[in-house]
Amino acid sequence: MQSLASNSELTIATVLADVAIVLIVGHLFGRWLRRMGQPVVIGEILAGIALGPSLLGLLPGNPTEVIFPAAARPYLSAISQVGLLLFMFLVGWEFDRRVVARRKVMTLSVSLASIALAFTLGVGLASLIYADHAMVAGKRVPFVVFALFLGAAMSITAFPVLARILKDRGLVNTEVGTLALASAAIDDVLAWCILALVAAIAAARDGTDLIQIAALSLAYVAVMSAVVRPLLAAVVRRVALLNRPANLAIFVAAGVFLSSFATTWVGIHAIFGAFAFGFIMPREPAEELRQQIREPFENIGMVLLPVFFIVTGLGVDIASLTLANYVELSAIILVACVGKTIGAATPALALGLPGRDARTLGILMNTRGLTELIVLNVGVSLGVLDKQMFTMMVIMALVTTAMAGPLLPKLARTPPTGRVPGAPRDSLAANAAKRT
Repeated sequence: MQSLASNSELTIATVLADVAIVLIVGHLFGRWLRRMGQPVVIGEILAGIALGPSLLGLLPGNPTEVIFPAAARPYLSAISQVGLLLFMFLVGWEFDRRVVARRKVMTLSVSLASIALAFTLGVGLASLIYADHAMVAGKRVPFVVFALFLGAAMSITAFPVLARILKDRGLVNTEVGTLALASAAIDDVLAWCILALVAAIAAARDGTDLIQIAALSLAYVAVMSAVVRPLLAAVVRRVALLNRPANLAIFVAAGVFLSSFATTWVGIHAIFGAFAFGFIMPREPAEELRQQIREPFENIGMVLLPVFFIVTGLGVDIASLTLANYVELSAIILVACVGKTIGAATPALALGLPGRDARTLGILMNTRGLTELIVLNVGVSLGVLDKQMFTMMVIMALVTTAMAGPLLPKLARTPPTGRVPGAPRDSLAANAAKRT
């Protein structure tokens, strides 16, 4: 019997059914991985890959195309972007300057060294594999863009995933946990800056365009700092203390989306606008903001972020990898692990951190998770990554994140019961990581 609904109505209905499937499958995979001692985010990423061409798409009739038809995918992508932008806002908001205050020299040394080594190794690897991945959708990717992007992708440490791992292992209030959180926070800010540069170079058609994007970016930063920040502080202070949560949540969400529009219009990705808005968002009054902003946004993310994993999974095609690609994948994983673990552990050892704690720090700084997926999706949208390169980088993100689970129990000390002075409050790390 032929449906009486129009094509547009059927498409929307399909999107709603897809979201339902995503939530159920993501929840089941997340619980399964949780029981194995892994962050829930890994299960949700695996669910996305399983529903994509790597597994479900291999069955007769290609069920992936039936369940997630081409007409529905733009809607799914739009839904995923809403959850992603709210998540990036929370990531920016989670950057607490207090965690850097203690042992500044070691924190900065660990962060800068881990980024420098990972970035350098990433650029070096790019020079070896560029020839095989230079063409994306019929267009040649400039080597500078490819190399800078790969270096930035290797430099990422997933702050939210790291926070969840520290909470699960009882390491949040230890010295190594505090150092890892502070270093990861700085790492992510620097990596986002590098990625913003890559996005500007990729978007620019020539030197004039690049100068224009740079000028507009500086103007955006100036407006956010000099105008939006004090205005936002005044509004938040007034509305939060009046206990009008709906008004404040609407105001902040609108600000996130407008800031994302502004960075897109400037020529860099929308996620930078969401992150920047979170970065300038006031942290006080803490309890009122937790109830009126953090909890509602995290709840929205619980529904919308799994859609992002599915959209990502639809672009992962493990079956398309060749033997040469698996050699490249091994090199990618090796470079990723060496860059972050050695880059973080070496300066920590040199500055007096015990060897056991330094090795633990290196393992923690190597986690990438959801943050890496965001970076990789930016690479796809910029036309920097082909399907094989995207697939290999997603696998690297999963492997480096999953490594922490089995390795930490052997490396980490039993944490003290007392709270380390200057360590972040439990609620800060735990709330940032609830999605993981």
